[in-house]
Amino acid sequence: MSPIARLRLFIRQVIDEMRKVVRPTRDELINYTLVVIVFVTFMMALTSGLDFGFSKLVMWVFGG
Repeated sequence: MSPIARLRLFIRQVIDEMRKVVRPTRDELINYTLVVIVFVTFMMALTSGLDFGFSKLVMWVFGG
């Protein structure tokens, strides 16, 4: 199989797969975005809290 034939096959397969893609509605997209923002905010708060707590613990144990 020549490189050009393989390239054509690849492009044809990509186009076929792109036709199968289901795009979210506007409401779904807004909902997913809000879920991601809330999750990232929660994880940032959790990480910051743990960092603050562990730094205070290290200062208390080793003096500071």
